[in-house]
Amino acid sequence: MDVVDSLMPYFLHLVVLYVSAGVIYLVYKFKSTAGTRNLPPGKKGLPYIGETMDFVLASRRGTPEKFVTDRTTKYSPDVFRTSLLGEDMAIFCGAAGNKFLFSGQNKYVTSWWPNSIKKALMDPSSVDNSSKEESTKLRAYLPPFLKPDSLQHYIPVMDIMAKEHLDQYWSPYDQVQVFPLSKKYTFALACRLFMSVQDQDEIEKFARPFALATAGLISVPIDLPGTTFNRAVKAGRQIRKELFALITKKKNEILDKAKTVASDLVDSMLMDGMTEVEIGNKIVGFFIASHDTTSTAITFIVSYLTDYPDVFKRVLEEHMDILRSKEAGEALKWEDIQKMKYTWCVACEAMRLAPPANGAFREAITDFNYAGHTIPKGWKAFWTVHSTNKNPNYFPDPEKFDPSRFEGNGPAPYTFVPFGGGPRMCPGKEYARLEILTFIHNLVTKFKWDKVNPNEKISYIPSPIPEEGLPIKIHPISIN
Repeated sequence: MDVVDSLMPYFLHLVVLYVSAGVIYLVYKFKSTAGTRNLPPGKKGLPYIGETMDFVLASRRGTPEKFVTDRTTKYSPDVFRTSLLGEDMAIFCGAAGNKFLFSGQNKYVTSWWPNSIKKALMDPSSVDNSSKEESTKLRAYLPPFLKPDSLQHYIPVMDIMAKEHLDQYWSPYDQVQVFPLSKKYTFALACRLFMSVQDQDEIEKFARPFALATAGLISVPIDLPGTTFNRAVKAGRQIRKELFALITKKKNEILDKAKTVASDLVDSMLMDGMTEVEIGNKIVGFFIASHDTTSTAITFIVSYLTDYPDVFKRVLEEHMDILRSKEAGEALKWEDIQKMKYTWCVACEAMRLAPPANGAFREAITDFNYAGHTIPKGWKAFWTVHSTNKNPNYFPDPEKFDPSRFEGNGPAPYTFVPFGGGPRMCPGKEYARLEILTFIHNLVTKFKWDKVNPNEKISYIPSPIPEEGLPIKIHPISIN
């Protein structure tokens, strides 16, 4: 025992030396590996919060592109490192960055949704499902619903609803707010086409919490009372409650009536054996994709048409030609939409200057190299419209509103990507195009208008929003 005691100090000394050597070796190896990996330049910001506050504040101030341009100028025009929503993130920039992420889907990256979005809008029991698996399931239901053959049947419904909306919410007034009304129209249309819901009170049960939920999607994910994120989480629970009740009701109707033909998207999913939770998650996703972004696009088209009378005149002529080719009271058809070429150029230019969406997230599924830098497996990636939309290398005189940019062959590939690209291009692109063009057709053939406040400020929360809702004075026009 005495011998053991006498040797103990030497034994402990050897242990300390061994552990120290191991630590030194691991530190050296880590530094060596980190050097070899050559992570993108940038900074992570504050612990957990990262640079999310900078990102949010730039958006709230109406200059979301400043977050990107400040860092591309300081670090790299190709890719830079940051931390957003509690995640290490590489921001890919420029047309080359867009092309790489779009073409690298399922090879280098897969779809990813921030935990803040999952927690705010999805059922807690399903948030651990992989984004790739969820995206695959989600898209499996879209092609039949959004293919041209199906979309052609929606055009008369869109046309009728646009007319009804303008008659009810615009015509009785001398002044209206464009943004809240465009949201009312796009939300009501989605409720009808996705769920066969037409009752205004029932629509409002979804609309009110949905507005709160979407406002907190890109916010600091701190779930404390009074925070934007906390309000979003509570609103998400309310949305799921209302959706679950509606889906259960429709399921019982299918069983009771032995229904075999789907009347809407929910019916289709129920008949394919999806659970109420799965359907609820996917319907929420459809609303996000089809509602806020489309209503934002409509709002800024109206805004720019006000600012550029020559553009308005050309758009009106295009739609009057269509109107004159139809019988009185005849609804719009697919062929009519295809004639609205210049109007779609106007819509694209509006979306370039006031993009309805900032971009989209991905997750690295393997280590890969880009522009001389290593993106580690598990890192998140983000492609952003703000690295191209106002870049003078792609769009000369980028602040100028010029719809002619989109005539002919249009912009260079991967420079204008409001609907993404590659395998993950938004499958609702054509739905959105029909919805926008149908509404604008009915609007310009019914009213002229003037802005109440030509200098109204714009905030991004996360889509661009006129702070006063874009109030306009409307003047009915007569069609000869």
